[in-house]
Amino acid sequence: MLVQDRILPTSDSPKLHNHRKPFSITSKNLDLSTWTSENLYKIVTILLLIATVAALFFLRNYSTAGGDAAALLCLQSTQSRTIHPKFPNINWNSIDRIVDKSTPFANFRSEKWIVVSVADYPSDSLKRMARIKGWQILAIGNSRTPKDWELKGAIYLSLETQAQLGFRVVDYLPYDSYVRKSVGYLFAIQHGAQKIYDVDDRGNVIGDDIGKHFDVELVGEGARQEVILQYSHENPNRTVVNPYIHFGQRSVWPRGLPLENVGDIGHEEFYTEVFGGKQFIQQGISNGLPDVDSVFYFTRKASLEAFDIRFDDRAPKVALPQGTMVPVNSFNTIFHSSAFWGLMLPVSVSTMASDVLRGYWAQRLLWELGGYVVVYPPTAHRYDKVEAYPFSEEKDLHVNVGRLINFLVAWRSSKHRLFEKILELSYVMAEEGFWTEKDLHFTAAWLQDLLAVGYQQPRLMTLELDRPRATIGHGDRKEFVPQKLASVHLGVEEIGTVNYEIGNLIHWRKHFGNVVLVMFCSGPVERTALEWRLLYGRIFKTVIILSKEKNTDLAVEEGQLDYVYKYLPKVFDRYSSADGFLFLHDDTILNYWNLLQADKSKLWITNKVSKSWTTVSVSGNSDWFVKQADMVKKVVAAMPAHLQVNYKDSVKDHKDLVICNSEVFYIPRRFVADFTDLVYLVDEMDVHHKVAIPMFFSAMDTPENFDSVLNSMKYKQKLQSNSTLFYSPEAPAIHPWSVTSEHDFIKLIRIMAAGDPLLMELV
Repeated sequence: MLVQDRILPTSDSPKLHNHRKPFSITSKNLDLSTWTSENLYKIVTILLLIATVAALFFLRNYSTAGGDAAALLCLQSTQSRTIHPKFPNINWNSIDRIVDKSTPFANFRSEKWIVVSVADYPSDSLKRMARIKGWQILAIGNSRTPKDWELKGAIYLSLETQAQLGFRVVDYLPYDSYVRKSVGYLFAIQHGAQKIYDVDDRGNVIGDDIGKHFDVELVGEGARQEVILQYSHENPNRTVVNPYIHFGQRSVWPRGLPLENVGDIGHEEFYTEVFGGKQFIQQGISNGLPDVDSVFYFTRKASLEAFDIRFDDRAPKVALPQGTMVPVNSFNTIFHSSAFWGLMLPVSVSTMASDVLRGYWAQRLLWELGGYVVVYPPTAHRYDKVEAYPFSEEKDLHVNVGRLINFLVAWRSSKHRLFEKILELSYVMAEEGFWTEKDLHFTAAWLQDLLAVGYQQPRLMTLELDRPRATIGHGDRKEFVPQKLASVHLGVEEIGTVNYEIGNLIHWRKHFGNVVLVMFCSGPVERTALEWRLLYGRIFKTVIILSKEKNTDLAVEEGQLDYVYKYLPKVFDRYSSADGFLFLHDDTILNYWNLLQADKSKLWITNKVSKSWTTVSVSGNSDWFVKQADMVKKVVAAMPAHLQVNYKDSVKDHKDLVICNSEVFYIPRRFVADFTDLVYLVDEMDVHHKVAIPMFFSAMDTPENFDSVLNSMKYKQKLQSNSTLFYSPEAPAIHPWSVTSEHDFIKLIRIMAAGDPLLMELV
């Protein structure tokens, strides 16, 4: 079962056809060498063609055998940029009308529809929704829906019924997925829809009144003629916001927010205003279990504890200006007719990414109409069933969403009709690897079906998206200071009786909740960064990932391992209230449950681990050691008195060079200033990390004052392969250990569960 109640569809690789004329070879009276010489270029061409087909066949089989759709999507995102899919050729003026001839509802019409996907018998929430006055509920079945599904007042479309409706999109839809709601959207439009409430079957509309919370009417007597608070466009570099901050929850972020934006928790300095009437997409906030991602879900609570998060219901609704986006989901959102084209749910991405990609795609196209998204205060309450879903189903979302937003904000089109722009954008998104060629052709089918059921595409607005933004005057600034509701954080209080494992987890969180973990990844960061954050983020206040190459999509910062100590003062400044900073190399595993007895006010390092901390005689050694020793002497000579005294007391033979591999060490708050001063003393000198760290530690304090917690770590210089015999849950740390893939991560989690049984909830 899934937290968001979704199932991952089978991932279909795009099928590329290479159309070539077959070669014909005329028989000649030639010997073999002569014939080969004359036809060499043909032979080479044929061999290349065979190799290409074999490679595509291998990739397709690999994705099926592995069963990891997220990994396939990541592969596609890097390869598909070289693919130029075939652009659909559509005659927009010759699309036949599709009428309902197969259901008892052929003559039924309603302007307001609730569309929901159902995979089980009607929930209590769905039964309540069916009683909301003025709204027709439409339930879309899939292969998991019971055959005898029925709910009084609801229209139910089974798989068999969907196949008889005549819609083109049916050919592209997986059988077991909620994305079959695309059929429901078309059915509702075909039967008179002007507003569609996109929702799931586990939430209750607060007060059972949709119109009380949303702006159901945008024109006419029932419309609320009012201006709407709007995020400021003053910062041109801001492309996405976390709306939960506006509604009082700074520590919560929605699914689809790029991870690099999670730390932006400051509220708006000021807002502006926009006239209401064009909020064609209206995103509601959900109390209880809001739409959060797996990283939040797994790191902000004990696994058996249900979320019940509350937002400020008195905060005003807030609009997004052009150039700024917000995550939009399919759980609690109203689409007006002018945005019905934006209901299409992509089919070639994971289900956990489909509605988020749709939301960003639709927002960008909405600007072409002069429309915008508005986020509303709590409109529903969704219940947390405490049922986890595999992290891999969201992985492709975390990897690509930041790049997608930047791409969409920069995208421009010269087409003169909306549907032409939509098709063009879908084509470019396939080229860029945000979805596959399948979604390009799905888009073409979707647009034709919209016209076939009588939908009129909206007119474009002649907006100059690249024109300079209007200056915000003092009178245009509107102030609203959001509430700061109780944060959802790692240090949750233990209430009542909990089992032994949860009690341990809470204890570890409280102990390390204000320690920042800085981790350097030498391995393939795109395969492991999110997993490391998920593993250690359950315990530490903040997990910072460094790598030799920056990756904004994964919130990975750039750093060089040989000189990574020079980056640490920046981290110290950023987290000035942290108790301490723990550094960890990704070839070392931290058994955090064995660190509780360590003194967080002391330095921790592996000075008693013989193969990690060594003394090398400079005399007769290589030039590298000589140069490093000379630089150490210069730094020591420039040290303040207290640091120099400590160093000379710690290092008895100044002709030797102390080397520490420095895979793991801890710096408490009280030594941060000394460490920073020492980094500044090194300045531009090329003192290696393995030399600098033992020098710094020897200067900051004498070894007898170091905490001994790391002395008993299991340490080898090299290990042929990960071995369960080498791993020990009783050791504070294990080195070396290689994690280069999600498969390695899962194996690691299973053996670490010997010390932390709740880790098994992650796999």
